[in-house]
Amino acid sequence: MSSHPTPDLDELLAAARVVRLPMRVRFRGVTEREAVLLDGPHGWAEWAPFAEYADRDAARWLAAAVEAGWGRLPAPVREEIGVNATVPAVPAGDVETLLSGVDARRTAKVKVAETGQSLRDDVARVTEVRRVLGPAARVRVDANGGWTVEQAVSALTALAPLDLEYAEQPCRTVEELAELRLALARGGIGVPVAADESIRRAEDPLRVARLAAADLVVVKAAPLGGVGRALELIDRCGLPAVVSSALDTSVGLALGVRLAAALPGLRHDCGLGTGALLAADVVGDPLLPVAGRLTVARADAAREGVDAGALAAYRPEEERVTWWRDRLTRAHALL
Repeated sequence: MSSHPTPDLDELLAAARVVRLPMRVRFRGVTEREAVLLDGPHGWAEWAPFAEYADRDAARWLAAAVEAGWGRLPAPVREEIGVNATVPAVPAGDVETLLSGVDARRTAKVKVAETGQSLRDDVARVTEVRRVLGPAARVRVDANGGWTVEQAVSALTALAPLDLEYAEQPCRTVEELAELRLALARGGIGVPVAADESIRRAEDPLRVARLAAADLVVVKAAPLGGVGRALELIDRCGLPAVVSSALDTSVGLALGVRLAAALPGLRHDCGLGTGALLAADVVGDPLLPVAGRLTVARADAAREGVDAGALAAYRPEEERVTWWRDRLTRAHALL
């Protein structure tokens, strides 16, 4: 799965440090984020596939970590990138307080279609984001595939007056995304559709382009197997791309910055400000946006600046360390 030598299992296990970091708010159903940090010869790398992901998915994430720690990353074509704020599925009344502590305020991604919530909750939340950030801000929503086509048409009809930049993964399947795009066009609803899970978790991510199922793609370096593989996929898709993160530590975010920095024709702010969702990090200077931007220099510094004290302080119980090491062993066998 890689064009550079893959370290053997013993080397990876020796390089692995497991951490569990507290979060400021619940996100993706979790209040703590576990990750494995790998001390590679070319810098620290992160391996943190979500617990429910299959071993084959986890192996792609491991290929990305190996590229970062043992390979060579593509040269950047820009030195800084714009970053969006992320608004979890919080009550509308919490939005202003949440955004007051976020430096990236030009663009916001708002979680919608949360289990147990209603469309009224989504509209209230997005309305408040638009009010707080003002009419010039770019506001995008992310449903994580939580709507049927019919629900997505209804929701995006209600949300369109709030001037959405795009809707990310409104439906689960590629076929549903293609059907939704047609329905929105026929209804005169001018909300572009972005594919996320249909790219990063698909056996054939190019189906999105072949079926005209999206206006743009959201890519994450780790799930796609690394920066090199992600750049190749974007080129083959032929669609505009937004680089995002997967609730990473600063080390994982740094890989996303390097992908965005190497991407020709980047037109959108990227979803790499999720470090603000963590209440602790593994570096002394967390990779958080300054004036809504992240730089390659700070990203590279994060990959060199892992704090030994943080690794010790946030090491979970031995049962979880063993669980991750066993998972690493299985994923390595699939590289």
